[in-house]
Amino acid sequence: MQHAEPVATLRLLTRLPERRPARSLPTRLEQFFDRLIACATPGEAQPIEEAIWSAWMYHGHEEAQVALDRASADIAARRFDLAETRLAILLRRRPDWAEAWNKRATLCYLMERDDDSVEAIHRTLALEPRHFGALCGLGEILRSRGDTEAALLAFGLALRLHPHLGSVRETALALRAGRARSGR
Repeated sequence: MQHAEPVATLRLLTRLPERRPARSLPTRLEQFFDRLIACATPGEAQPIEEAIWSAWMYHGHEEAQVALDRASADIAARRFDLAETRLAILLRRRPDWAEAWNKRATLCYLMERDDDSVEAIHRTLALEPRHFGALCGLGEILRSRGDTEAALLAFGLALRLHPHLGSVRETALALRAGRARSGR
C-alpha cells in the first residue's frame, strides 16, 4: 500500500469541516452528531457516542459485517496476522467502508507501523470526515513524532465533533502547556 504523505493528510485535515461523508454512511449519523455536540455532560454523551460507533460498525452485507467483527475480535486478542488478512480481504471487497479502514489504522498502530496507520486514517477520513476516533489516532501518531501543531489540529477537530473526549482534551491541554513552556 502506498503511504499517504503527512502533508497530504494535513491538507485533508484542514478541509475536513467542509467535506461531506460518503453516501454509504447511514443518514441518522447527522442527527447523532448534532445531539452529541449539544450534550452537557460526558454521561449524556456516552449513549450517543455508542450509537455513532454502532452505526460506523454496521454494514448491510452480512459477510462484510462478519469479517469486520472477526477482525475486531482478532485485534482484541492480539492475533494481528489473522486480523490483517481479514481486513485486507474485506477492504478489497468493500473499499468504501470507513470503519474497516479505521480498524486497519488501529491494527497498524498496535503493530507500530505508523505510516501504514496514517494511510488508513487518511482513507477513513476521506470517507467519514467526522470520524473522531480516527482523528484521535492521528493526533497520537503526530504527537509521538513530535509534531505538536499537527497533533493539536487533529485533537481540536476531534473535540469539535465530540466535545466530551476527556482524555483527548487533557492531552491537548498538556501539549499546549508544553508548547508555551518551550516558547513555541
